[in-house]
Amino acid sequence: MLYIGSHISAAKGYEAMGKQALKLGANTFAFFTRNPRGGKAKEIDEEDVGRFLALAKEHSFGKLVAHAPYTMNACAAKEDIRRFARETMADDLRRMEYTPGNYYNFHPGSHVGQGSDVGMALTAEILNETLKPEQTTTVLLETMSGKGSEIGRNFEELRKILDLVELQDKMGVCLDTCHVWDGGYDIVNDLDGTLKKFDETIGLDRLKAIHMNDSMNPLGSHKDRHEKIGQGKIGLKAMEEVLNHPKLQGLPVILETPNDDAGWAKEIMLLRSLHR
Repeated sequence: MLYIGSHISAAKGYEAMGKQALKLGANTFAFFTRNPRGGKAKEIDEEDVGRFLALAKEHSFGKLVAHAPYTMNACAAKEDIRRFARETMADDLRRMEYTPGNYYNFHPGSHVGQGSDVGMALTAEILNETLKPEQTTTVLLETMSGKGSEIGRNFEELRKILDLVELQDKMGVCLDTCHVWDGGYDIVNDLDGTLKKFDETIGLDRLKAIHMNDSMNPLGSHKDRHEKIGQGKIGLKAMEEVLNHPKLQGLPVILETPNDDAGWAKEIMLLRSLHR
């Protein structure tokens, strides 16, 4: 089965998100745990969550892929920024347990001049402080494009972070097609080779979700600018191959393309028509 959806606003609660996903033709979705630029999260309404869980079961939803705010930099040089990351992640993971067994995706962070090795160690440190043996949520490191001082710019860096985390069974990876393309992995001409490299470096068993985005930029640009499906440098044929690759079946596919609801509905319909 193809589990596909887009980012949906969490402002009106879980049941509203589920109903909006269905309107778009989706059977999964992503949502920011709080304002993507940071701030306090909305209080959880347990009755609302209960209605959503019933809706998701009725319509056979796939795993949800929650997204941490962009301002959460776990390897920042400033302690107040790292404190925000630590507190936000802990609060988000507590809240995620209201919808157990789903995914919490975050950008590994930017080392801001400290160096990649320091950045990776600091991000792993916060994960080790935050992850709990009893949690049902899997935390996903997102593949990054390598702009600025980002860590996670290649599979090797993601593996180094993972190796520093104590609760290995609570961790996974989300592969962003735009990010890996901008990061230098040629998923247009060598998707098999890219996945082989991922498997050798990280392990495909760690790959839990896909962010499906075309790119405005050429291979290896390290710029991270998403484009609508089929309208960028990756192109529709390559996106179709990603969607249908035998080693990627069953993973939730999340659109983060520059669109509105009507545009995402069209892309979901298009990708469903291409899924073999």
